[in-house]
This record gives sequence, structure tokens and C-alpha cells, in this order.
Amino acid sequence: MAGKTTTPSANSSVSQPVEAITNPAPQTIDISRIQPYEHNPRHGRNPEYDRIRDSIRNTGLDQPLVVTQRPDAMDFIVHAGGNTRLIILKELFAETGDPRFAAVPCLLKAWCCESDVLLAHLRENDLRGGLTFIDKARAVCEAQKLLAEELSLDVVSQRRLETELRRAGYRITQARISQMLYTVHRLLPVIPIALEGGLGRPHVERIRRLERAAQKIWQDRCSESAEDFEEVFTTLCKRYDGPDWDTDVLRSALETEIAAALDVSIHTVRVMLDAEMAGRELVIPEAEVKPDEESLEPECATDESFDADQDDGRSRISSSDRTSADELPPELPDQSNPGSAPDTGLLDDDVKETSKFETELPNIPNDTGPSDLKSLRGRAWTLAARLAQRNGMADLVEAVSGKGLGFVLRDVPDPTLADQLDEDSLSQLTMLWWQLAACAEMTFAPLEAMLPLLPDESILRRALETEDADLLFSSIWTLDPGHTGYRLWRPLDDRDWRDLLALMDTYRRIRRIAADTGVSVWE
Repeated sequence: MAGKTTTPSANSSVSQPVEAITNPAPQTIDISRIQPYEHNPRHGRNPEYDRIRDSIRNTGLDQPLVVTQRPDAMDFIVHAGGNTRLIILKELFAETGDPRFAAVPCLLKAWCCESDVLLAHLRENDLRGGLTFIDKARAVCEAQKLLAEELSLDVVSQRRLETELRRAGYRITQARISQMLYTVHRLLPVIPIALEGGLGRPHVERIRRLERAAQKIWQDRCSESAEDFEEVFTTLCKRYDGPDWDTDVLRSALETEIAAALDVSIHTVRVMLDAEMAGRELVIPEAEVKPDEESLEPECATDESFDADQDDGRSRISSSDRTSADELPPELPDQSNPGSAPDTGLLDDDVKETSKFETELPNIPNDTGPSDLKSLRGRAWTLAARLAQRNGMADLVEAVSGKGLGFVLRDVPDPTLADQLDEDSLSQLTMLWWQLAACAEMTFAPLEAMLPLLPDESILRRALETEDADLLFSSIWTLDPGHTGYRLWRPLDDRDWRDLLALMDTYRRIRRIAADTGVSVWE
């Protein structure tokens, strides 16, 4: 209901006494005396605007506005949500002059402080949904500034900010706060269009990890200064800023810049970036790993994970940004589900950036190691993902649960690599791909089992589906198998060689157990 219907005038509302402000009973206030909250977290248009407008036009305001009054102020401000409804009421009254929209029922809340009002709006908007990640991030940064003033501090630390926000009823982790501060202070000046277009938290974290890894490589290996990297990164971000943001495009451009600065191939830079983003130290040339330092299962350093709250990455983000090379090994489904991917002990995406991948000697006697298909499939996937991750094919290996050899290859390597890599690098990459394809039985497995595991846009899927060998061979450089020793076995470093042999050994074990037990690998 609209409540009391009067035409607003300068004298139609009087200042409320303190008793009224603390009284929860609705009071009718002229809309001319109520102002929208200027620090409202929502910067864009409310997606529910038209529906709310139609509802108010037809039936009036269905619930009171919650308002407050700053000390010594004559007007009121919206306290917790309701900015959209207030703006609509003002528009409808200006358009129609209908007294139903002139004054509205309100609940007056006693004034506390600026941060209290800001966080009340943030909680209300977050509860109703529709806030983009950048809107939330800006609100948290604004709260940090307001709290610093109210607490008489030069700056409020992230840990203190987490405590104060939780005390005010807004639950958030320090890791999420760190993401938000990075988004506002680092990314908003260089990719505002992408962020306003809906770039969400997962995409922001990919950019952050990419920048961190690229900067580390630049500082450690490039003769140029840190200021040069800053200029390169900001220039590239601004160049590719847009509503259809694709982090892979930014990564490719950074790879080109780093490759030029180091005078190495792009393939080498990709391997280095993959290693940095996986939290694994990469030395070129790599030092030999002693056998007693190796372990099949990766050792993982823990890191504070993010809240499991709703993902707010509603955006028009390119699909290629959802599967980029900085997400490897792939995240596994819930292991409590019997039909989920094999348990390999690898961490999810919030922690894996600090994972350290190590290897084991592959020449395990046949009477040791895993002896069941589930564990062997998990072992095969771990080895294949590690090999791919260290050789610039991190996005091609995907875990398979309950059938097959534990993993598949999603597609052939990027065909553009043929123009970017030298002959030795390209031959090693493609021959290793064929070794992985053999261990996954990509061209041997029944089509009805293999095709559902491959993306629709995959060249490999198209070649298998149409049984077009020419398409496959024209999409990936295929050398004479007699060159395998010189082109692949010889140049592989010790860790990759051991992992490759371990993967072959695991393949043999899976096939032997299946034959001994009469189990069909692909059913």
C-alpha cells in the first residue's frame, strides 16, 4: 500500500524526534524528503527494474522503506536496500502526479555510522542477488576506507577488515577481500569494460595468477626492468578490454612479449608459465631429480580457500576463458560420488596454484603399486596431466571416471603452434601428444564410448566421428615413428622420461587386470 496520500511540499514533513527514529512502527514520509543512498553498491541498472516499476504502478509500495537520518541533516536516506523503489516512486510521481506516489510508509532506523549504512545496502543487495563481482568489490573497498576513518586508523588491514565485516553481519574471507582489492585497485583502471560487463570472481583469479606468474618470469629472466613489465601488462589489458573478455588472448599476448624479451620460443614460455601457475619451480636446463626425492602423489602447500558462497560471475565471457591452461591438472568432481573421477589426491582450483608436482621412478616391480582399476586410472591421469602440464598442453588432458584408461585428450594441440615453434620443440610436443593418445587409446577405443567424452568443437572428435585420418594427420604434425627415439626419448628431461615410462607401465597394468578379470575397459 502507498499509505497516506499527500502531495509533497516543503512543509508537509517535519523533522522526527529521536523517539520516532527508534520506533519500528511505519511512518509516512514525503518522498521529497528521502534521498537515494549515494554509496549504493549497485552501480548498474537493477535487472528487476521494469518488474518493480509495474508492481508499484499497479498496486503501490508493498513494504515500507527503511530509512535513516544523518546527524544534523534535514532529509532522510535509504538505509538498507530500496534505492530502486525510491527512484521509481519519484519518477512515477513526476510523470503522473498521482498522490499514491507522493508519500510512502517508512521504518526509521537510528543513525549509527556511514559504514553501517553501506554494509546494510551491501547485505540487502547481495541477498536479493544481481550484484556483479565488481559492485561487491567496490563496496568492500569503500567500507575499508570508511572504517579507517571511523576507527581513526591510517589503513584497515585485510584481516581487520574481515573481522569488522563479519561483526557487521557480512561474512567474507580474507582471501576474498584480497581478490576484491586486487580487482578494484589493479584491474578496474585497465579493464573497466570487461568488469562492468560481468567479469566474475573465477575470471579475476585467472588474470591474477597469470599476472603473478608472468611477472615472476619477467623479473627472474628478462633484462628489462619491472617498470617495463608493468607497461606491457597494462597496455595489453587495455588493448583487449571489452565485454567479451578472454583471458587466453591476454595470455597469448604476454607469451609473445616474454618470448621476444627472452629470445626463446613461445612454447618454452608456455611451459614456464604453466610451471609458475602450478607453483612448481622450473629451472632451464632442469637439474636431475634424485630418486629418493620423488613421489607419485604431489605434495601440496595449503592456502586459504575462498568462500563457498554463490558464484557471481554472471557475464558474457568467452567460453575459452572457462578452460585455460592455468587450470591444470583439471579439477575433479566430488570423490564421495561413486561415479566421479578417480581419486588422485590433487587439489581444487582454489589451492592448486601452490601445488608442487614431483615424480616417481617408473620401473616399479609388477608386484608393487596399485592393483585395482580405480587407483590405476587415477595414477594414469595424474601422470598424463603432469606430462601435459610441463609441455604446454595443460588444457588437453581430462580425467575420465569408471572406464577407459583414466583420461582422454580433448583435442589436438593448437595448430598455430606450427608457426610459432622451432622444429625440435614442435616435434617433441607432437610426438608426446601421440604417446599420450596411445596411452588413452584415443584412436582405438569404441567410438560410442569415446565421442561423448570430447567437446563438440574438437578437431579430434570430428576426425574420429567421420573416420577421417587425413583430417587428424593434417591437424597435428605426424613424424615417422622411427624418429621417436631421437625426436622424443632423447630430448625429454629425466622427470618427463620417468613419467612417460610410468604411464606406459600403468597402461599395461590396467589392460592386464582387465584381461585377468574379464572386465571390459571401455564399458
